Amino acid sequence: MHENEFLETENEEYEHHRFIVDPGQVSMRIDVYLAQKLGKKTSRTRIKYAAEADCIRVNDKPVKVSYKIKPRDVITIVLPTPPPPECEPEYVPLDIIYEDEHLIVLNKPAGLVVHPGVGNYHGTLVQGLMWYFNTLPIKQGNEHRPGLVHRIDKNTSGLLVVAKTELAMVKLAKQFFDHIIERKYIALVWGDVKQNKGTIIANIIRSPNDRKIYTVSKDNTQGRYAVTHYQVLERFGNATLLALQLETGRTHQIRVHMKHIGHTLFADETYGGDSILVGQQTQKYKQFIQNCFQICSRQALHAHTLGFIHPFTNQKMYFEQPLPQDMQMLIEKWRKYTV
Repeated sequence: MHENEFLETENEEYEHHRFIVDPGQVSMRIDVYLAQKLGKKTSRTRIKYAAEADCIRVNDKPVKVSYKIKPRDVITIVLPTPPPPECEPEYVPLDIIYEDEHLIVLNKPAGLVVHPGVGNYHGTLVQGLMWYFNTLPIKQGNEHRPGLVHRIDKNTSGLLVVAKTELAMVKLAKQFFDHIIERKYIALVWGDVKQNKGTIIANIIRSPNDRKIYTVSKDNTQGRYAVTHYQVLERFGNATLLALQLETGRTHQIRVHMKHIGHTLFADETYGGDSILVGQQTQKYKQFIQNCFQICSRQALHAHTLGFIHPFTNQKMYFEQPLPQDMQMLIEKWRKYTV
């Protein structure tokens, strides 16, 4: 039996496979078994790296590639997601915060697309990374691939960690899978968030009306489990500045969860935050909001901090990136308006 979960998320790029060995299965090495089961989706080398990173488990215990499978063994393996569509390296300016032989941490500006795709075939972060690195993690066929283990939306700014080697990539993916990566965001949302702090627990699914967006599932047996913690940093009456911490990393998670509790991200066009949602419709107020939209014309969301364990030194790594200029100016404008 094979249960397969491709985790489609905003912050995590890994896949999770689960197998139950058939009662009549003959004994063999687990790397051979997994290579047969996964086929062209992976290689023996990638399976080897997964084992080295404790990403292969049998009955909830990590095993090495030499392990001989037994009937009814429950096998799980976590792997970085397959490579993005074929693309050519391009020069894209990269704001690198930290770099060593295993990984880099960079600050992604708002407006930069992470993966090439429909409507965005050039000038993406992936292509910029391909240009920048001399040696990249290898995918099947000995072709280079960027070592992305998580991502953020095009119009979200902030911190990303990128692996330089396949083993570093697998080890970092495991940390995301185990939810031990620390990620905090700063966001400006519509309305006065009443509680100073809180937690949103709500499954997220694709919208049945628009496949490009997501919504909270009305049935808690459907969708992907998602948890967001928030804390009020500053109040502006008709808007609130929040710090948000992700416990999971689903696609659009913060944007969907905040809309769900009635506090859509400011200027978030996709989820309706680019129109006046709170406040009296006076001419002065309308003009103020329009000026705000001109200052920050994208969702007011920034990946502010990132913490993880270095995959080789085991040192705790922690990074903090100040708000970009558009969000700084937006917040200052709200401060002055509410004085």
